[in-house]
Amino acid sequence: MAKAAVSIRLGRPGDARAVGVLVRRMTRRWILPDQSREAGLALLSRQSAAVQRGHMEEGHRFHLAWLGDTLVGVATMRDDSHLTQLFVGTRYQGRGIARRLWQRAMADAVRRAGTRRFTLNASRCAVPVYRRLGFVATGPERPSPNGVLTTPMELECVLVRSQRA
Repeated sequence: MAKAAVSIRLGRPGDARAVGVLVRRMTRRWILPDQSREAGLALLSRQSAAVQRGHMEEGHRFHLAWLGDTLVGVATMRDDSHLTQLFVGTRYQGRGIARRLWQRAMADAVRRAGTRRFTLNASRCAVPVYRRLGFVATGPERPSPNGVLTTPMELECVLVRSQRA
């Protein structure tokens, strides 16, 4: 029997609960071990279904990876330039889903706004992932205003022009 293919589509407010569950689960597993208790609780409070739905309604672009009826990944872009979330369920990591989500979110932002510079704030465990996607650190790890330790990163897209003979 063939494996089911992962499909990617834009998120809708009705997806907020599934997004909140996935993001909070991955945050507990991968991000909270490097954070203070206070920063971790504050971070989790900003990842609820209600907050995710609010971001959707504010215009953040949610790109969701589904395997059948199971949400396996999410990439969220604010202002067509700042990646606020990129999570893939632990069981589905190592399959190229994060790269596909990033490429979809990036292409969407380039198409919609002509974006050429992308930014994000990476948790400690995510820095190597973002480096593999082409991002570079623009400063040292530091606490955000909410106390979450992150490394600011950016990616500059190079516009390649075709040459005519």
